[in-house]
Amino acid sequence: MSAEPGEDQFSIFGALAQYERALTRERVIAGLAAAKRRGRQGGRPPTIDPEQIEQIRAALDSGASKASVCRSFKVARSTLLDTLERVGWTASAKA
Repeated sequence: MSAEPGEDQFSIFGALAQYERALTRERVIAGLAAAKRRGRQGGRPPTIDPEQIEQIRAALDSGASKASVCRSFKVARSTLLDTLERVGWTASAKA
């Protein structure tokens, strides 16, 4: 028996809320999978396209500074660094 009146009722409502959350999560995951099968891609579009990435890599490999590349391509330094990390470019890859 519960110590407080209404405690059992509170537990039941909590269990129902957890169940509803699990159902919602399943539906969202199923919807994302269906969209992926239809060829849809979620998320924010990339700021720097693949052609620009190649130009940026070439500039950095030829000795340009990251600051000058940011100014030339009009991208934030954090965006440049994140993109370079994603494509696997490192400063040691210059040689």
